[in-house]
Amino acid sequence: MNGTSPRILSHVPIGLLRLVREAHPEMEIVAVPEDGPVPPGVRGEILLTQAWGSPNLGEVVARGVRWVHAYGTGVNAFPYDALGDRDLTCSRGASAVPIAEFVLAVMLAHEKDLPATWISDAEHWRISGLGGLHGKTLGIVGFGGIGRAVATRAQAFGMRVRALRRSDTPSPVPGVDMARDLGDLLSSADHVVLAAPVTDETRGLMGTAAFAQAKPGVHLVNVARGELVDQQALRSALDNGQVARASLDVAHPEPLPEGHWLYTHPRVRLSPHISWSMPGALDWLIEPFVENLGRWLAGEPLLHTVDRALRY
Repeated sequence: MNGTSPRILSHVPIGLLRLVREAHPEMEIVAVPEDGPVPPGVRGEILLTQAWGSPNLGEVVARGVRWVHAYGTGVNAFPYDALGDRDLTCSRGASAVPIAEFVLAVMLAHEKDLPATWISDAEHWRISGLGGLHGKTLGIVGFGGIGRAVATRAQAFGMRVRALRRSDTPSPVPGVDMARDLGDLLSSADHVVLAAPVTDETRGLMGTAAFAQAKPGVHLVNVARGELVDQQALRSALDNGQVARASLDVAHPEPLPEGHWLYTHPRVRLSPHISWSMPGALDWLIEPFVENLGRWLAGEPLLHTVDRALRY
């Protein structure tokens, strides 16, 4: 122990923890390996780990850990069985700004047919019919921090925004219409954004039945988890034109194996799970931990706690 200050054990590289050191210079931070045995004598009350945990998580938490924070937003793959009864929090909502900007970027790219509208010779100098976001309907599946950030930005472009979430409470974003169910949302949306966590209820949510309910020519955007989409059902919906384009920042598995059809399908725009990336994005991911650290030291309830039954 370092005097009366609790010790932080970290699977996250120490170089990423500048904000922790600035806010709590009295805290000792000890790097621990993500795999293999933990060095003898290493103990701490707090563990900062990755959103997917680590192979040696059980051994690390047995070294006196009382609170675990996952450095990430999606914790569906976290090894919960190794936690025991310890508190688990995550950086939920920390990537909302860059992900929302990414969503608007791919929706605009779809409507404006980018990059196909760029030209490099006089032969292609002609008028093309382009779409727009103004007046279109956006359907958002999952209305947490990311969904709300997407909604406010879409409204600025003159879009009608509808959303679907587990609870039936009113929308926290003025002007957003809450859909009755998935079919209600899909039937009216020109663009559908998936921003929901993966649970037993949402895994494979976008399957054959869902695509059949969608508005013909819909643009599907997935910035959540690949498991939300039945990829073979998506392929059929792309091939028959029910889905005009799929902009996918996530897939299942990740990375996709070489030669997978999503790499080359003409209606798919695939990115390697980078929608969260932006200057300062890694600091934003650590800010919820810094806030909770202050609360933990003061004996106050922690924020962004994970529901183990739902895994988010």
